[in-house]
Amino acid sequence: MTSSLWERVLPEHQRRSAEELQEDLDLSVGDVRAKQSAFWTMLVLSAVIAACGVLTDSTATVIGAMIIAPLSTPIMGIALGAVRRRIGTAGWFVLGGVALVVAVGALASLVVPSGYDLLADSQIAGRTSPGLLDLAAALATGCAGAVALARRDVAAVLPGVAIAISLVPPLVVVGVCAGQGAWWLALGALVLFVSNLLALVFAGMVVFAAIGAGTADRGPRRAYATVGVLFAAVGVLLAASTAGTVLVHLWTDRTTAAATAWLSAVPGAQVVDVQAHSRTLSVLVRTPADLPPVGDLLDALRGQVPGGVPVVVTTTEGRRIEVGRVGR
Repeated sequence: MTSSLWERVLPEHQRRSAEELQEDLDLSVGDVRAKQSAFWTMLVLSAVIAACGVLTDSTATVIGAMIIAPLSTPIMGIALGAVRRRIGTAGWFVLGGVALVVAVGALASLVVPSGYDLLADSQIAGRTSPGLLDLAAALATGCAGAVALARRDVAAVLPGVAIAISLVPPLVVVGVCAGQGAWWLALGALVLFVSNLLALVFAGMVVFAAIGAGTADRGPRRAYATVGVLFAAVGVLLAASTAGTVLVHLWTDRTTAAATAWLSAVPGAQVVDVQAHSRTLSVLVRTPADLPPVGDLLDALRGQVPGGVPVVVTTTEGRRIEVGRVGR
């Protein structure tokens, strides 16, 4: 059953040989100077483009950086090397590439004005709180990329795979956030990159072993076990992050409902937005008259959100009211 499935996914007459894969994925064989100069040149350019896209909150620019980013080549080289027990220099290229892109992001952070709200940038906010769905998407993308590399007839999907997998942009976000001293945000973006990297390696190992590119000894099995353990560890982190995100959404929804009821006595007043930042619930309201007693809002939130959480109400006219902390 399994062999029949692999034959459908990877027809034998369309499979590339291990030597062909190594020629494409190993930057230390063949025309080494041309391969490595192309890798570093395109990586620097993709990092600069990604930094510009992140800081200008431009999705199109970030996608452009994804398309030309060459970092997936040595990562897939690690996967091929793991099943062949010939990892070679692929790991060093990945580490060097990571350091370079983070450095570009850190340099780009120098143009960010002091006091800038990093989470107001969707390109940053979307890459600092990864969840299990990000891991599932990365695993599926890794499988698609490995199948495209292993088959001679589907190479045209590789640009789409490059867009789907997020490698350079989260590393740029790591550098930008670290340069601004936002270490927790930088850690979140780094976890996203590591999860994507492990998903690529794991998927690549499975596909390359299926086409017979690996060896029959225990070496690849140990590699599978190692990657599997790391994969599980990242999965636990992302599960915790997902649970935290779900709870934050639940609390903001409850706060929105409580604040709406709180303003119901004021004609024309409405809740514009509710956000959770730095363990504080921020409520943005629009009101044509004075606000009701703020203590009533805290009473309404008791039991709906964790006790001790600070609540701040801001009006659209810029008036900020420190409401206080929710009772326990």
